[in-house]
Amino acid sequence: MNQKPPKKAAPSAPQGDRIAKVIARAGLASRREAERMIETGRVAVNGTVITRAALNVTDKDSVTVDGKPLDAPAPTRLWLYHKPAGLVTTTRDEQGRPTIFDDLPADLPRVLSVGRLDLNSEGLLLLTNDGAIKRRLELPSTGWLRRYRVRVNGRPTEATFDPLREGLTIDGESFQPMVVTLDRQQGANAWITVALREGKNREVRRAMEAVGLAVNRLIRISYGPFQLGQLKPGEVQEVRGRVLRDQLGLEPVETPPDPKAAKTRTGSGPGPKTGTRPGAKPGAKPAGPRGAKPIPQRRRKPSRQS
Repeated sequence: MNQKPPKKAAPSAPQGDRIAKVIARAGLASRREAERMIETGRVAVNGTVITRAALNVTDKDSVTVDGKPLDAPAPTRLWLYHKPAGLVTTTRDEQGRPTIFDDLPADLPRVLSVGRLDLNSEGLLLLTNDGAIKRRLELPSTGWLRRYRVRVNGRPTEATFDPLREGLTIDGESFQPMVVTLDRQQGANAWITVALREGKNREVRRAMEAVGLAVNRLIRISYGPFQLGQLKPGEVQEVRGRVLRDQLGLEPVETPPDPKAAKTRTGSGPGPKTGTRPGAKPGAKPAGPRGAKPIPQRRRKPSRQS
């Protein structure tokens, strides 16, 4: 009687986390940026330069980026920032224009922006020190609404926005249906509220152009449960650890007080009913700046615009 060969044991899952995830978690770059750093030979593990991101590391491994040891993962933190118009959302601009990072308080740690607002747009921008959280919050799969107050030149009617409500295709790119409300006419301009769940490049402006309207002001007023509220242009406010737990499913971590850093408090304010985290606990409050003490704004040096 033939005996069947013994079944091979299934290979055990590799220990640790992907190297790009570890770099992102340390707040040095987003996960995608970390992968590019690896591909260009800027990362070494245990003294050996690597060029492929398909590698897991543990806390026993020594990781360096540009020859500098990678810091231990810092507690995840999140800030609300009121981006003024006239700043680009990038670390450096080839045209020499001022960036949001020129405008942030000097005592803020290294942060990454969650998504972008273009040069002439203003309003709520989320900042985090965690590259993995940045990526997670940018994905449409979060189901979070991004709400905007939009001023357009013209005299639209409710019917003007029907194509946006049904979903558009512009230059071969499909846009999901938007929630559009015509708020009021003000002289030659009209104010509109737009809500969407994507974050495609210049999505609102391109959609308005498609129905014959030119946007002359665009303000993001909320991103999921997080609200712009009364935050003034240039101000930054940190989100409480408890809110991170309720809205993002993270464990709250108390950040040790820094006597040299500005003290901040965050508050909770009313948020869009449709903006809460999927699966959030009943009664979880959306985060807003009401009652918060913003981080003092650092005075920005004049920058030459080209």
